[in-house]
Order: sequence, then C-alpha cells, then structure tokens
Amino acid sequence: MTAYHADASDLEGKEILTWEIFGDATDELATQIHHSGFDPEILIAVARGGMIPGGALTYSLGVKLTDAINVEFYTDVQETLPDPLLLAPMLDTDSIRNKRILIVDDVVDSGRTLALVLELLRGFGADVRSAVLYAKPTTIIHPDFVWKATDKWIVFPWSAKPPVGQR
Repeated sequence: MTAYHADASDLEGKEILTWEIFGDATDELATQIHHSGFDPEILIAVARGGMIPGGALTYSLGVKLTDAINVEFYTDVQETLPDPLLLAPMLDTDSIRNKRILIVDDVVDSGRTLALVLELLRGFGADVRSAVLYAKPTTIIHPDFVWKATDKWIVFPWSAKPPVGQR
C-alpha cells in the first residue's frame, strides 16, 4: 500500500488500517456500543474522516438517522490550523434537541475537534456519546468508545491513494 494525502508516503513506523481490518474494527466498536446500553437515535459523523466509520456503524447499530458535521483542523501531516473550524453546511440543530446522539470520527488526536463537537451538540440538550476507531495518548478528551489506542500516525484505506484526477 502506498500512503498519500495526510498519511505521507513513508509507511515505516505507521499504523496501517486495511479495508479488511476496518470491517472487523467497526464490528467490534459497534459491539462495544451495543453492550454499553447506549442506543443512539442519531449518528453524526465528523467529516471527512468519520464519514466512512460512521456509515459502517449506522448499519451495525441499526441507526437510520444520520448526518455529518464539517470540521477542518488538519491541513497536512502533523499540520493543523490554530483551532478547529466548523464549516458550512451546518447541522439542523432543531432536529437534534434532546436526542441520543453518537458522534463518530476516525481518530481523536489532540481531542480539540471532538471537544468542539461535543460542546456544540450538548448545548442543544442532546445526550451525546463519542466513538472513534483510534485514540492517541495526546488527546485532551477521551471518547466513550474506542477500538484501538495508538501513538503512531495512522494510514487509513480511504486516504491512502491520491484523488482519481491526480493519479
């Protein structure tokens, strides 16, 4: 596998997630969530990285109401904006008031993106829990559900190749 995008081209010392392992990871994460007793009414993926895990979890958990929240933070390998930035379009906040919501992302690194999203949604009275594939030890906030902890840079299968028009 050749890494690309925010994953860089050198794979040495990196955590490699394949599509096959991804299937097992999301199944294990869904099992954790189910066994916790938390039954989300809505799943919201943190775009872009959380969209694929979020989509998989909607099926595994039987959640039909889904949405995404757009947050930009990483601009390249280990390069971020000064602060996470919410991007339009925004969520329909009236529809999430007082609901049970599962926030899904691919990784919690610094935790600043997840903290921003949790604070925003809890401000609408929602019971919000979070799930990620990976958690880094550098995070300021700990997700409710984590598949694996790592301190390595992660190469995800969905960002391992350049966009089609750049190949």
